[in-house]
Amino acid sequence: MPVRPLRLHGVVLPRGERRDLFVDGGRLSFTPIDGAETIVEDGWLLPGLVDAHAHLALASPAPEGSPVAVAVRASAKAQLDSGVLAIREPGGPTRHSSEIGPDDGLPRVFSGGRFLAAPGGYFPGLAREVEPGGLAAAAVEESRASGHWAKVVGDFIDGSGVFSPTLEPGALRAAVEAVHAVGGRLAIHAMTAGAIEMAIEAGVDSIEHATELAPEHLPAIARKGIALVPTMLIREPILDTARGMGLPDGEQRRWEEALDRQPEMVRRASAAGVLILAGTDAGMVAHGLILDEVARLMEAGLAGEIALGGASWTARRFLGLPGIEEGAPADLVAFGGDPRLPGRAGPPLVRILDGYVVG
Repeated sequence: MPVRPLRLHGVVLPRGERRDLFVDGGRLSFTPIDGAETIVEDGWLLPGLVDAHAHLALASPAPEGSPVAVAVRASAKAQLDSGVLAIREPGGPTRHSSEIGPDDGLPRVFSGGRFLAAPGGYFPGLAREVEPGGLAAAAVEESRASGHWAKVVGDFIDGSGVFSPTLEPGALRAAVEAVHAVGGRLAIHAMTAGAIEMAIEAGVDSIEHATELAPEHLPAIARKGIALVPTMLIREPILDTARGMGLPDGEQRRWEEALDRQPEMVRRASAAGVLILAGTDAGMVAHGLILDEVARLMEAGLAGEIALGGASWTARRFLGLPGIEEGAPADLVAFGGDPRLPGRAGPPLVRILDGYVVG
């Protein structure tokens, strides 16, 4: 633990009150502590940022050819530098991400283990491929081996060059029920309308991307408490991938039009009461861009408090983590400008993870 108590002063979010905040013995307190060392005198103080969708083994800043464990740590460090103190990794090519955390001076990681996909249902070599009858058991295995999450890939390109659902509805329902029965949660990669509808019916915990989200989907998503992680930063990478895969012209237009509609649908989803979380899909983009994703959510029409909350206090609550409150573990980040306004935050002034100043 820190040798002496710390004092930070500024606007504490989300309530927006200007006050002193103290860190002592790894915990937060609003009670003044004599002799505390002031490390921030005038800042914006908020619970540690969360990237709710990142793949640490992919697009790592580590040198090319580095071992997976090295790549994962380098990616986590890039996230930490941006103020991210918790990462939800809904699947990856390996389970290495579940092996790091605050004891290493790196963000808390909520891992989904390995991607789960139908045979031929994802990019070669990235996913653990399972037959429909084995999906539930595989999802339970991944959730137990990682951070109580599992991730399934719900759609991919078929033999005609068209993206379509790849899972059987009954197999997905069984996987959700099995994971819930052992206390885990299940996320689904679902870009197509068909996969989104299958995910809603199955009662998944989060829908990733939801590119073809439509108004008729929103009431059930809100009613079932399913989180939506739209990963808006990957618009151009999606289109680049579509062009690189040589998809038919009609299929490319399909995704251009869906991505053009996405900001409006995200705004409508939030207005309908759907929980929106900020995830960058780092792996398709660089690590450490969470405030850029927050800016995209704001551009889509979400209020600053809602967009930023999806990358801080709201996302932390979704993951079972506390915010800035008396006696909570000290996970917080300070900025020089108001992070609820696009481009105003600047780089983090201070990052405190589990009571330690890190960086």
